[in-house]
Amino acid sequence: MIQEEGDSTFEVITFGCRLNSFESEIIKNAVKESNQKNLVVFNSCAVTAEAERQLRQKIRKYKKENPQAKIVVTGCAAQINPEKYAKMVEIDLILGNQEKLEAKNYQFALDRKYSKQIKNSPKNKQNSEIFHKDQLFLNERKSNAEFLQENELVKIKVNDIMSVEDTAPQLVSYFENRTRAFLEIQNGCNHRCTFCIIPFGRGNSRSVPLGEIVKNVKELVKNGHQEIVLTGVDISDYGKDLAVPITLSQMIRRLLNIVPELSRLRLSSIDVAEIDQEFFDILANEPRLMPYLHLSVQSGDDLILKRMKRRHTRAQVIEFCQKARKIRPEITFGADIIAGFPTESEEALQNSINLIKEADLIFTHIFPYSSRQGTPASKMPQIDKKIIKHRAKKLREAGNLQLKQYLAKQIGKILSVIIEKDNYGKSDNFLDVKFVGSKKLINGQIYDLKITSVDNCQLISS
Repeated sequence: MIQEEGDSTFEVITFGCRLNSFESEIIKNAVKESNQKNLVVFNSCAVTAEAERQLRQKIRKYKKENPQAKIVVTGCAAQINPEKYAKMVEIDLILGNQEKLEAKNYQFALDRKYSKQIKNSPKNKQNSEIFHKDQLFLNERKSNAEFLQENELVKIKVNDIMSVEDTAPQLVSYFENRTRAFLEIQNGCNHRCTFCIIPFGRGNSRSVPLGEIVKNVKELVKNGHQEIVLTGVDISDYGKDLAVPITLSQMIRRLLNIVPELSRLRLSSIDVAEIDQEFFDILANEPRLMPYLHLSVQSGDDLILKRMKRRHTRAQVIEFCQKARKIRPEITFGADIIAGFPTESEEALQNSINLIKEADLIFTHIFPYSSRQGTPASKMPQIDKKIIKHRAKKLREAGNLQLKQYLAKQIGKILSVIIEKDNYGKSDNFLDVKFVGSKKLINGQIYDLKITSVDNCQLISS
């Protein structure tokens, strides 16, 4: 929906992860500042081929319905292969993940003033600005660029993401119409899982200094947010690159000590291989760290995990969940799991299904394996797409069963719930709760609600 903000009319359409949701808020501020008219920004995701297919489909549909709109594409899909999107006639501009955060790039680029910066022909091997130095399929991209016309080439404003050393140069202090705020504490990834293309869209791991995090948490709390989610590409890796290195656990402890007015703190996806004992100490002694953790699991089979180049085993996932549950019995877990990774056998699939039950993973995000060009996994023996689809269905069924069984056990319990909208909210352990009593609950406030029933994977309180 087009928004009117001062002299600007714009829309930001977000695909993919929580980090993109956070950055879309920065994009909104940047577009407002640029005073663009009738502008739509697609903040893209590249985690799967399907995500990119949906992106292209929505761009074409949007342009057909809004022929006068200027269309900007940014995010990981644009960062990784901008030439692909430069060929789309519907698109006016492609911005990289760094460029999308700056207002000048929307005004500057759409006016085509930056075309003078292009000093070399795309056929010249020394042309540099649009090419990454660390790119999975660099040679192919150079070949593709040779076929770009000048009017297509000038659409591209994408840097070498691997050269970026800082993160979050701008941080937002308010999320309109949202109870929960996301705060970027880290970007990029130093690991190279064999299936993943995201590091080539986000660059290497970069951490936001603790002082900046504290400053923005205080601002978010002042603006009415009682719950903040710390997000990034690989937040478990937080702090290793700072001038004075600290761990994720140390940062969490200091943040909660310095900002006692913060009611709730959540984490986005974490890697069990990098969580230390201090984290469990905080979990045990700090009730403001919410008892819900989303785990980057990917598979429940050790051989597949090894072929994925993951750093944990299935036993570590189970041990982590058992240890955390012993400390905080009410804690719940979610997990990302890939169905149909190359060479996955029926036995390996069953190991993943069993892991969902053994670790009691109630929020399962199941991703059918998607081959990403240039990744090591794309060169492994592939599994038929129909088989992958069937396996994804079996994994989802296993996850849904765990969720239903867990929800049934909540009847009669009193849960702490933050209200988001229309008497609907999230419990501290991330369960959906609907209050059906006659009282109108206040958005953004926290209530203790007694659970009386379950309706379609939603807890009911009356």
